[in-house]
Amino acid sequence: MAKQCDITGKKTQIGGRYSNRTRATQFNPCGKVSRQANLQKKKIFVPELDKHVTIKVSTKGLRTIAKNGAYNTLKEANLI
Repeated sequence: MAKQCDITGKKTQIGGRYSNRTRATQFNPCGKVSRQANLQKKKIFVPELDKHVTIKVSTKGLRTIAKNGAYNTLKEANLI
């Protein structure tokens, strides 16, 4: 499975490593670097369904679940 949040859709991003000033000089040993999303594997209890759901979610997604509720958030993401 891809390293992607089930709720927010966050995934690995590719970016640079050096500032523009360093990039402008002749000595530039950098390449691309991948930045991983902060993903957690969580088991969440959904009272409306009376069961546990295991999802791979970012920490921002956890805050979304805390704000909007587990059932509404998972339903919006088409996970239930």
